[in-house]
Amino acid sequence: KGRKGEGITNIMGGLVTKGTLTQAQADAITKAMTDARDAARVAHDAARAEHIKVITDTLGIDEATLRSRVEAGDSLATIAGAKKDALITALVAFKTKKIDAAVTAGKLTAAQATAMKSNLKDRVTAHVEATKGMGKGHKGHDGHKGKGRGGH
Repeated sequence: KGRKGEGITNIMGGLVTKGTLTQAQADAITKAMTDARDAARVAHDAARAEHIKVITDTLGIDEATLRSRVEAGDSLATIAGAKKDALITALVAFKTKKIDAAVTAGKLTAAQATAMKSNLKDRVTAHVEATKGMGKGHKGHDGHKGKGRGGH
């Protein structure tokens, strides 16, 4: 794999050398890809912050406390204690709102939304009961540090 962006730079350089693209076109494509990646990262970070806020607001704790407890190996269920059911309800409502917004924005069909909602409470409950890390550098659901997608 190599360093981030090295592959695209090599590909673009090859296309410029072959005359398929001008250097200006290659630069524009590379910039567009970088901008898209950066925008996706910002959106991901914002969604993650919203998710964490639902948890911290429901449990009445700050993010630092939440993070340190999760890093110590506590599940959200353990951290929530008697508020576990309230946390599950809040997270289901939060995710339902996100799914509905995706339908409104045309990113999901009604059928896709229905399928996603069908086992939402079970998936949220499993997430709340899991003892996986929540921060960067923790092993995700696929076993790779900070890589892949979890079932959030």
